[in-house]
Amino acid sequence: MNENRLIIGTRRSALALRQTEIAAKLLRELEPGLQIQMETFHTTGDRILEKPLQEFGGKGVFVTELEQAILEGRVDLAVHSAKDMPMELEPGLEIVGVPKREDPRDVLVTRKGDFLEGRLQGSFPIIRETVGLSGRVLQIGTSSPRRKLQMEQMGGLDQGQILCRTLRGNVQTRLEKLLEGGYDGIILAAAGLKRLGLLEDERFSFCFLDPKEFVPAGGQGILAIEGKPGTRAAALCHEISDEDSWLCLQAERSVLDMLGAGCHEPIGVYCEAGPEKICIRAVGQKNGRFRRVCLEGKRRQAEELARETARLLVRLE
Repeated sequence: MNENRLIIGTRRSALALRQTEIAAKLLRELEPGLQIQMETFHTTGDRILEKPLQEFGGKGVFVTELEQAILEGRVDLAVHSAKDMPMELEPGLEIVGVPKREDPRDVLVTRKGDFLEGRLQGSFPIIRETVGLSGRVLQIGTSSPRRKLQMEQMGGLDQGQILCRTLRGNVQTRLEKLLEGGYDGIILAAAGLKRLGLLEDERFSFCFLDPKEFVPAGGQGILAIEGKPGTRAAALCHEISDEDSWLCLQAERSVLDMLGAGCHEPIGVYCEAGPEKICIRAVGQKNGRFRRVCLEGKRRQAEELARETARLLVRLE
């Protein structure tokens, strides 16, 4: 980083650019006069869209090119969706900044005027009843094993009322595929929809799923800024970070790390932080059985709670 100039690496999608702009705005507000340049990259995950992530590399496919650019000194920082980051970062790199978390929820998006419009309220019992009323198998677009697992639980897995089909691409591409009629609904992250201003699109209906029931991905709604520790760029990122969001991200990533989980694992984990306590919720599947865990404790016990959450999620009974 030059004295007054910072280069930030980002993916090329509209959402990635918007997220980088959010981080850049915070840095400019902290350091008036700071010049920020954005360098865009087309990652492996952006290029290969015909396969589910678990078939060709998992979460690392969205960050490898950006990490290499930091290590080579071509950029100072990279802004990621925290949920897309692998557990192990390249040696010499760390998460150096975590701004305040956006809405962590998942959203079931349907076409305006469709059978599902107005019938969904985000809870398992209501959605299960609605699916039953449809009299057919509903086609839901998602490539996430976590979302697939929970949607099937919503629809009554034993009855096969919900079928999740592979859907990849950026947010706008997924919405267009929904409009084309290939799916009855698709699942997207609320944070992305909000950051792109898409919740005002009158062609769609949006059902926000309660994170206490439909548990988000670890890091969902959080921006993670990656860089070299000990640099001025890292120090600036630390200054724009939110303590609660960072604590929650660390707890959620700890659970996933202990489970060895990546994009191919159907695991959701979500941490809420209060003034004195935190609560960790997690869902997963072990030996074909759906499991749900909820633990609460003091903030200083975050690592211990994460460890116990992971243990309970895979415990054999």
